[in-house]
Amino acid sequence: MCDIEEATNQLLDVNLHENQKSVQVTESDLGSESELLVTIGATVPTGFEQTAADEVREKLGSSCKISRDRDPSGILSDFHCSAPNQVHCLRSVDNLFVVVQEFQDYQFKQTKEEVLKDFEDLAGKLPWSNPLKVWKINASFKKKKAKRKKINQNSSKEKINNGQEVKIDQRNVKKEFTSHALDSHILDYYENPAIKEDVSTLIGDDLASCKDETDESSKEETEPQVLKFRVTCNRAGEKHCFTSNEAARDFGGAVQDYFKWKADMTNFDVEVLLNIHDNEVIVGIALTEESLHRRNITHFGPTTLRSTLAYGMLRLCDPLPYDIIVDPMCGTGAIPIEGATEWSDCFHIAGDNNPLAVNRAANNIASLLTKSQIKEGKPSWGLPIDAVQWDICNLPLRTGSVDIIVTDLPFGKRMGSKKRNWNLYPACLREMSRVCTPTTGRAVLLTQDTKCFTKALSGMRHVWRKVDTVWVNVGGLRAAVYVLIRTPQAFVHPSEQDGERGTLWQCKE
Repeated sequence: MCDIEEATNQLLDVNLHENQKSVQVTESDLGSESELLVTIGATVPTGFEQTAADEVREKLGSSCKISRDRDPSGILSDFHCSAPNQVHCLRSVDNLFVVVQEFQDYQFKQTKEEVLKDFEDLAGKLPWSNPLKVWKINASFKKKKAKRKKINQNSSKEKINNGQEVKIDQRNVKKEFTSHALDSHILDYYENPAIKEDVSTLIGDDLASCKDETDESSKEETEPQVLKFRVTCNRAGEKHCFTSNEAARDFGGAVQDYFKWKADMTNFDVEVLLNIHDNEVIVGIALTEESLHRRNITHFGPTTLRSTLAYGMLRLCDPLPYDIIVDPMCGTGAIPIEGATEWSDCFHIAGDNNPLAVNRAANNIASLLTKSQIKEGKPSWGLPIDAVQWDICNLPLRTGSVDIIVTDLPFGKRMGSKKRNWNLYPACLREMSRVCTPTTGRAVLLTQDTKCFTKALSGMRHVWRKVDTVWVNVGGLRAAVYVLIRTPQAFVHPSEQDGERGTLWQCKE
């Protein structure tokens, strides 16, 4: 199932006003249409619609109209044709697409044959021109980005270090990165064989895509290339007399006849989206090849948090410059890594009691640093993040030294147990209240075990005050993100008879 088809997302309608600067387009087939306007979309996680809308207003200067009853989710945006590179900076979105046409009240016929015939006729009536131009601009933007990577890699082959010339072979870079990311963690492969494939794919994206893109561009200059495409249909509603496969098949056949493209379900250039929700139909063209929520992570654990969810949680706590942000149960480090990339003026600490989880987080940090060095073409000073192994109930941090705590608590399903949570949650909240700064400290905590957390929080009202609860969908589970504020109450050390403190609890990986 495509990430765009996930029912864990909701739809945002975003109207970008004409306050963005127009950039002259150089592609010959676009002519002088630098003022071209189209509508784009981007999927967002369920529950973080308002967070994504706030990010769009902040980064793109655009107001948002939010709709929470659509499937799949997306951001619909009116923008200049030069804007695909701008929307790629959004961190709260999973997928991007350009809208060909939206039908708010599509009238379906009574029989399946009539409906599918309408889909066939629809392909030739849609305004494909402008969306395809934006798709080409987006593809050109990605190619230029790949070319810059290649130039940076070539320039990094010869560097001066203490007055001596040092040559770096790209093959050695790949070998070193692969060795660091794979050989030191053979256990990851045996626990989850897909991890090896994920890492290899990311390595290929960084080190081999530049050559592929250059070769493809040279081929395009010498001979015309027939585009390969596929149609992905996502349907929601009980009153439809057809299936998603039937709609995609017939609509895709009509698109193929109209454009003379070649159908390819795996190695495609263009992905046409047919999204149907009750009587609403949206036809679009994908701008991203895979979901953006997998960014920055190369070593996955059994409960790895989506990067888009991690970003949404971090935005809820409104980090300020020089804040100390801690994830005491970091798992693979999705939250602190996302924080270090977006809030680089803060310092992020990733901690866990499981050594394998800490190793995964450390390797994800090292992989991100390597990718950053390749991207910039020069050595990096590092990232404002560190990983450490510790006991969540006895943190090696000074009292009142932490500004923000953001973490994904064990649900008690894949990691830990609900029975253990009854002791773990109160102990965690108590220790978090100790290290968190009174009055200004805040915490954003995710859990699906809401009954246990509510009970634990009720006993900590003197040190924690709940200001908001955001309901989200995590892997099909309805979970809650609790936003807490540290009260001015000074921390009081529990009695020695309290057996919760100092106990080593099994946290998530």
